[in-house]
Amino acid sequence: MTTKTKKPIQRQGFRTKEFIVYPTHGVGQITEIEEQEIAGATLELFVIQFEQDKMTLRVPTNKAKSVGMRKLSEPALVDKGLDTLKGRARVKRTMWSRRAQEYEAKINSGDLISIAEVVRDLHRMDTQPEQSYSERQLYEAALDRMAREVCAVRKLSNTEVISIIEDILINSPKRARATQTDGDASAAA
Repeated sequence: MTTKTKKPIQRQGFRTKEFIVYPTHGVGQITEIEEQEIAGATLELFVIQFEQDKMTLRVPTNKAKSVGMRKLSEPALVDKGLDTLKGRARVKRTMWSRRAQEYEAKINSGDLISIAEVVRDLHRMDTQPEQSYSERQLYEAALDRMAREVCAVRKLSNTEVISIIEDILINSPKRARATQTDGDASAAA
């Protein structure tokens, strides 16, 4: 394997210094486009830095689209994702292991709306029963993934975005009514 040489600034619609979303890792920044020789073949690679995870990923430029790498969501899609949080939580009546797999798949899809659905569905109000460890882990992963993209699009801090998301979850009229109904049903039982 030989070392890298810097390449032009743009490939496959992506450019250096641009923030992107990689489905299984979330928001990262393309720091450079390099060439490496691997097993006698020259490969052109995006070098993507994931600052929060202290991780660097190299993705062949010709595979970027097929692995699901995409640009950050447009502000309108971010608004739609935040609106998704206002809906009533939808929890299927299936075994937890099946639901957990579905939540994991949504988180790793890289789709902002799917991730917002996981955040909405797994969020617990103070009046609701405590989450299991695995529920909490999935909720935190989805919240983190969503917050990172909203941060990058809206140019806000992670703390500000998490506060916005939690305010939406807590103050949504649909969620408040659902919690009151659930509370009344459990009190009657």
